[in-house]
Amino acid sequence: TRMNRLNSTVPVDQYLADSSVLVYLSDAVTQLLEHKEEYTQFGVIRYFAEYFSSVKNSNHVLFREYNYIRATPHNRASFIRVFWRCYRQIGKSGDLLSMLEYRSLLQLLCPDFPVEVVQSTTRIVLMEDAIDCLMSFSDFLFAFQLQFYYQEFLDSVLVIYQDLLAGKSPNTVIVPTSTSIEQLPSVVAEENDKDGQQQDGVESSTLAQCIDALCDRFKHSHPSRSCMKEILHETDKVCYYSFLMNLAKHETINQTIGALPSKDELLIDPEMDQELDKLIAQISVSPSSNSSGSAVGGLKEVQRKASPRRNIHHRRKVESDGSTEETDSSEN
Repeated sequence: TRMNRLNSTVPVDQYLADSSVLVYLSDAVTQLLEHKEEYTQFGVIRYFAEYFSSVKNSNHVLFREYNYIRATPHNRASFIRVFWRCYRQIGKSGDLLSMLEYRSLLQLLCPDFPVEVVQSTTRIVLMEDAIDCLMSFSDFLFAFQLQFYYQEFLDSVLVIYQDLLAGKSPNTVIVPTSTSIEQLPSVVAEENDKDGQQQDGVESSTLAQCIDALCDRFKHSHPSRSCMKEILHETDKVCYYSFLMNLAKHETINQTIGALPSKDELLIDPEMDQELDKLIAQISVSPSSNSSGSAVGGLKEVQRKASPRRNIHHRRKVESDGSTEETDSSEN
């Protein structure tokens, strides 16, 4: 539930924590100090206005470091949407890509994006069978949305699932600490290497009880309880990754995060299609000697209008012949 900042019954500290205002204020000041010479040219007031406008419009996460894009729920949802907008044509063309290819695409948007998140997403899609298989864009995208947005909660569920799989009593299952979560990639690798690993999963009712208790600790940072109960009540036993795949496909989860359209509308974007059609027409009509320059100009226009690639942290003012224009900078 979105918190109303004008509601006097909400404590100030709680509002600041839940709204992540201090995260953005701190980052805005840090960016200003690091790029002081650039931003002071057009004024501090304008800088803050554009920074928070960028945050509001979800254009603020492009080319930022991983710790920043995962710092708040809004940042995570914004990055998911940027990933979809930038690579929607892959899904529209029907191309199938490997885990390493999806990792490369993510690192074009976030240079230090960790491979572990991509591996976890791939396991959801491929059910641990063979993570080197090819995946469709839509399958990867919805699994990535679930894994990235609810990463800490899912890491905790995985530890609980592994304990139940090992035969531990639900009463002795301990919610993992941050230290144990950091060790998960190696734990998962060890589990995957066990030839005798059970394939039929754990008791759904037992897992549901443990997950319900876990939700109390994570407050709102978890998928809908009703969705998880609905999926777990469909079968007597459940495997971890099949459970996550069903969650990833659940439309309620998608609506709650609010970053992507429904699966039926995932590849529909009239504005982007119109801009791309203009670009293709411009390239095909232009003489070969001038096609390169016109294509570059058209591409810049597409990125400016249809893609969330305009980031205040990557803009520079250029003075030329008495006029001022904004250009993208490759410098961080």
